[in-house]
This record gives sequence, structure tokens and C-alpha cells, in this order.
Amino acid sequence: MTSQNEAVCFGIDVSKHWLDIAEHPSAQVTRVDNTAAAIRGWLRTLPRGAQRIGCESTGSYHCTLVKLLIKAGHQVFLIDGFKLSRYRDTVGQRAKTDRHDARLIARYLAHEGTDLRPFSLPAPAVTELRSLLRRRATVVRSLGRIRQSMEDLPGFGREVRVALARLTALIKRFEQRIASLINESGWTEPYRRILKIEGVGALTAAGLGAVFHRAPFSGADAFIAFLGMDVTVRDSGKKTGRRALSKKGDSEMRRLLYNAAMAASRSTTWQPFYQRMLQRGFSRTQALVALARKLARVAFSVMKNAADYVPKQHENACGGT
Repeated sequence: MTSQNEAVCFGIDVSKHWLDIAEHPSAQVTRVDNTAAAIRGWLRTLPRGAQRIGCESTGSYHCTLVKLLIKAGHQVFLIDGFKLSRYRDTVGQRAKTDRHDARLIARYLAHEGTDLRPFSLPAPAVTELRSLLRRRATVVRSLGRIRQSMEDLPGFGREVRVALARLTALIKRFEQRIASLINESGWTEPYRRILKIEGVGALTAAGLGAVFHRAPFSGADAFIAFLGMDVTVRDSGKKTGRRALSKKGDSEMRRLLYNAAMAASRSTTWQPFYQRMLQRGFSRTQALVALARKLARVAFSVMKNAADYVPKQHENACGGT
């Protein structure tokens, strides 16, 4: 018999067309359409008071659900798919269906929920800016592939040039919208300050500003972790495991920071730091990642303290990265 003191949690497996909703501890599963009308109908069946509801992040299929849940006053937890997969193996669940996954999410939330942080909706400008950066990167990659693969194609020169010109114009349009969004959001001053950091260009500065305004970070370490640039440790006994980035969060932001580090490593301000990392036995890639982390920390400090960047303060920077 279920204890009356055991909290009720809901786990939702999200697909394009429907939602499988499991209740823990009863294990009852309900299926509803993944539409705003159907979700609102299900919400009206919930018990009074805020509920704890977990779902797996699925690109865009979960967005309407999450918005409606938060608007209705419920606590929403986005569960990382990789962690959920590991959890499935841990509890010995062999089957993987929508219904089983919904129950697994509910179970995970019930047992691990005290260590999870409820999801909060970012400001619309943050969501749009980060989306623009990712889509711009997709177009840039496509442009490069088309240019490379079509360069020597006979008989299609004019069509290829037209396609490349349109993609180039689209990239320019993305950049114009990003610039406009910064002004509309009142982020001009922190954006201007970040741009003064050696190696940081317009896109990197815009992305860092969007991340900073995503949520109130407790400190630079939390900011770095949100970027997925925190270091994971795998030690056991006398064995020192390999250190690697967690790579949680926006991969495009990490790519922009890495490119910024490549540019900064040639500057008089940051070249000593970069060389020092190489002398410590870091590979070129590792040294650039360390420099990217340092640039992110400096950017966070500049935004947090609303202070102008002073290069001389970082000429000999070699502390924790």
C-alpha cells in the first residue's frame, strides 16, 4: 500500500504527436495529444496545488508543455537524456517504450528530485538570441560545404553563385537581428564591455550576454558550469582519471569561446597565459580550452560588477581556470 506521506510526482515522455504522463507512485500512465488544448485539458484534472512534474528535454517538442506547466504554477524539472539513460541501466529497466520512459522519469524525480533545480523560463530575448546564434552557425556550415562541394561543378556556376549569395545574405540578416536584439534588450553596456576583451568578437559577446541574463548565477563557477566548461573528475583509489569538460549546455557557445581563445592567444595580454599552459604540458587544444574558460570568467566578472575591462589586470593571469 502506498504511504500517504509519499509525494506525488509526474513524469512525462514527450514525442511530436503525444505525451505519455506517468504518476508516481501509482504508475498509472495517461496519453494525451501534444497540443496546447489537450495539455490544458489534462492540467484541469490535476489535484489542487503545485505539482512536481518532470520531462525529458526534446529539442522543441516539450516547449509548449513546459510553458503551460509553469504558467499554471507547477514545478517543472527538465531531465537530461543521458542521465536518464544511465538511470534506466542502474534500476535494471530492460524495456524502453514511451510508457516505460514516462514511469522512469516520474521515478527519477521522486527519488532524485531533492538534488534537482526547477526549470525557469528564460526571457524571450535570451531564447531568441541563443536560437539565432545556433541557426547562424548551421547556415555557415552549410555555406562552407556547398562552396567546397560545388566549386568545380561544370554548368551550374550561376546557380551556385546565387545560392551562395542568398546564404551569405541570410547570415548577414542573422547578425543584424542579433545586434538589434541587444539594443532592444538594454544589453548594450555589458555587450560593449565584453567586446573590449581581447579575442572576443561580436557573436561571442552577444552569446555571453545572453547566457549571463539567462539566470542569476551565484558566481563564476556556476557560470562556467552552465556553459559546460566545468571539468569532470574520475578518480578511484590511486588512479587519477582523465579530466574532461562536462560539455553540458550550448555547444555553439563553447565553439565561439574556443575561437575567441585562438584569437586571444596571439594577443600581448593573453599570450603569456597561453604559453604558460603549454609549458605545463598542456596540448594546444587543452591550452586553448583553459584560455577560453579564463575569458568566460573575465566576461562574467565584467558583467557582474558592471566594470570596464582592464587588460593590465590579466597580463599574468595563471590562477584557477
